[in-house]
Amino acid sequence: MDFNNTKGLKKDSDFRKVYKHGKSFANKYLVMYILENKSDSSRVGISVSKKVGNAIIRNKIRRRIKEAYRLNIDENVKDGYDIIFIARVSSKEINYKDIEKSIRHLVKKAGINQDDD
Repeated sequence: MDFNNTKGLKKDSDFRKVYKHGKSFANKYLVMYILENKSDSSRVGISVSKKVGNAIIRNKIRRRIKEAYRLNIDENVKDGYDIIFIARVSSKEINYKDIEKSIRHLVKKAGINQDDD
């Protein structure tokens, strides 16, 4: 999951560090954790629990989050953050546009847009 400005966050230890030390922002469909990583690129991880649905539903949600991030956020997020998106159970009933809106809302709420400078 490498985009232009963002790499994938894959290791369990990295996820744990962001959960433990990061800040969380939430809305109806997603929870976002962010933590400064002191590097010149950002990393993104996506987590969809089994509570959300079966593998097909979880993968669909994961793909939608990934694509919404790639198209809307990747270029606009400040460098140097580890970001984790966690899908809530309510996210299984929504479409791509709602996920896109939800991600934009969280990034704005967290103040990690480059436009906010």
